[in-house]
Amino acid sequence: MATQPRLIKKYPNRRLYDTETSAYITLADVKKLVLENVEFRVEDAKTKDDLTRSILLQIILEEETAGAPMFSSDMLSQIIRFYGNAMQGMMGNFLEKNVTTFMDIQKRMQSQSSQLYGANPMLNTEAWNEFVKMQGPAIQGLMGRYLEQSANAFVEMQNQMSNQTRNMFGGFPFAGFGAAPGKDGGENKN
Repeated sequence: MATQPRLIKKYPNRRLYDTETSAYITLADVKKLVLENVEFRVEDAKTKDDLTRSILLQIILEEETAGAPMFSSDMLSQIIRFYGNAMQGMMGNFLEKNVTTFMDIQKRMQSQSSQLYGANPMLNTEAWNEFVKMQGPAIQGLMGRYLEQSANAFVEMQNQMSNQTRNMFGGFPFAGFGAAPGKDGGENKN
């Protein structure tokens, strides 16, 4: 039987209550749960609404304002522009898959570095930094190839959607929705 996620209740006074430890906790404590891969759900104590995403976004906001931000203003602006856009769902899926792939790469690096530096090299900051320095060019090459493949897949997906749209609306008298151009630059005859 699957275990239920840890329940954290958020009260109107904005305090968070961990039902497992029967104690009030802070956003820093919730961040620690995330880092420890503990599954949890934050819900409004009164309405039972799921507030997990809201709390995670608050943690990201604190992290972004505290030290070296992960997101540039330009990137955040670009993300905001996708809200309400027809591509919003696809962009969310695209970002999620990219983060998952990046995490897989990080796990492989940790596995390789543990062979050189011991059980958990990330706990030894100096050893981890040394490993990353040594692997820097390889990591950059790997990420560059991955991003290039990802961009090519995205362009291919856009082309397929464009062709499907042309095929679907090609018979209608809408300007600009003729059949997809053929190899000779003219329209395909179906």
